[in-house]
Amino acid sequence: MAQEKNWKARVRVISVSPNESAKIQVIGGDVKISNEVVPELDFTYYFNKNWAAELILATTNHDVKAIGTSAGNIPLGDVWLLPPTLTFQYHLTSLKNIEPYIGAGINYTIFYNADSGAVVNNVKYDNTFGFALQTGLDIDLNKKWFLNFDLKKIFLNTTATVNATTALGATVDADVDIDPLILGFGFGMRF
Repeated sequence: MAQEKNWKARVRVISVSPNESAKIQVIGGDVKISNEVVPELDFTYYFNKNWAAELILATTNHDVKAIGTSAGNIPLGDVWLLPPTLTFQYHLTSLKNIEPYIGAGINYTIFYNADSGAVVNNVKYDNTFGFALQTGLDIDLNKKWFLNFDLKKIFLNTTATVNATTALGATVDADVDIDPLILGFGFGMRF
């Protein structure tokens, strides 16, 4: 279906599943970051019937744990992530009531309200840029409303600094790849 309006807005429920790994200095080990399900809002602007840009907005709270270290498993509390993501998309509009799309773009993740939990004194995460890939499908319900399925992969790396003087007697840095896979389902409207 040809795009008749320049804007789309979508509300989705997304599942955020980190594909995490870490290089933890001094004590070794890896990291475990919880999966989360949250709401997401996005806005898409069409430059023409096939090319568009989408701004994705959501925030998630994840539990974090260092696992398999020389000091055992260490709970690192939780942290909120605000990862606004801008993708540029190509939409296949020649099909009657469905509109598949692919996209690629950039993400900037802000880590905030880190709670280090009961074991360590403090955990700090560096805000960071990452790349994003996206594919999805809009299914028309009528000319204004549609269903949406969306899949994104964000390539995200941060440095975490753990002040663990109570647990380990040291400050420990970790290079952490989060790399979440984000699966979404929702509905949207054209305007």
